[in-house]
Amino acid sequence: MSDRLNPEILGAVARYYADKLARFGSEPRGVDWNGAESQWLRFLQLVKIIDGSAEFSINDLGCGYGALYDYLSQTYSDFAYTGIDISGEMIQAAESRFQGFENSRFIVGGEPTRLADYGIASGIFNVRQDQSDETWLHYLEETLDALDRTSKLGFSFNCLTRYSDADKMQACLYYADPCALFDYCKSRYSRNVALLHDYGLYEFTILVRKET
Repeated sequence: MSDRLNPEILGAVARYYADKLARFGSEPRGVDWNGAESQWLRFLQLVKIIDGSAEFSINDLGCGYGALYDYLSQTYSDFAYTGIDISGEMIQAAESRFQGFENSRFIVGGEPTRLADYGIASGIFNVRQDQSDETWLHYLEETLDALDRTSKLGFSFNCLTRYSDADKMQACLYYADPCALFDYCKSRYSRNVALLHDYGLYEFTILVRKET
């Protein structure tokens, strides 16, 4: 586990998702998604950061039971995948699913430990539980810094949007300001940043392309 990020937050997140996995198993509900269709739609946005014309490596932060690996394996033939999750139970589930897959590895942690071409974080900024907006935003920004440090060509992530319908918003979830995060990434990480907010879900995806 990284000592750069808030250990209290990471511990609460680990317990939350361990409970989801115990209740629902290795399926979308086990990582707090409604179903496979919306999960796949999220992956479609996130992988737009990838130039798949050549072999690449990828860090999947908050990998859960490894659903992104399933998606990548249907789309790309030559990649090296590292899944990172704060929940030891999630990593055990992923290792069980992909035992013997030589292009995959899974580790317990709060941030990547190796440099990869790309970094992806799906859903890890949604469930703040009882953390304040200020504390959660600080954690989010620290995590983006970690993705930036460990991604050579670029990284992508998603968040629930503050433009969600008010009657559907829940106090335990974090609804980010897409314009503020776009500005944060544009001014801090790269001039090449894309904001995707047009795919029918109450969320957005940001792609940060590094200048090489």
